[in-house]
Amino acid sequence: MRSWLSWPGFLRTFVLHARLAVRLVREPRVPLLTKALPLGAVVYVLSPLDLIPDVIPVLGELDDLTLVVIAVVIFLRVCPVAAVTFHRAAIVQGRRYSPMPPTADFIDAEWRRE
Repeated sequence: MRSWLSWPGFLRTFVLHARLAVRLVREPRVPLLTKALPLGAVVYVLSPLDLIPDVIPVLGELDDLTLVVIAVVIFLRVCPVAAVTFHRAAIVQGRRYSPMPPTADFIDAEWRRE
């Protein structure tokens, strides 16, 4: 039995999650506030301010990596399930990015005041 933390499996899973996260950041149906989570993690990594300074040999980089992994996992959990399912299937099928097609999830109505 292999652990989910085994290096090749973890790296493969992280790359798939990162690809999915990039597609979901581009998806119009994902709320802007939700999109702020992975973008905030990228800003943190690029920022010179760190919780653990990068001068400390291993811990400085692990700090950034841990934050990015946690941000991606939380982002995928708070995204709309339909969008995650659609884009996960598109990645498996090898399709290029395209936004989700319109569905009957909304009611189109006109309001009149009489």
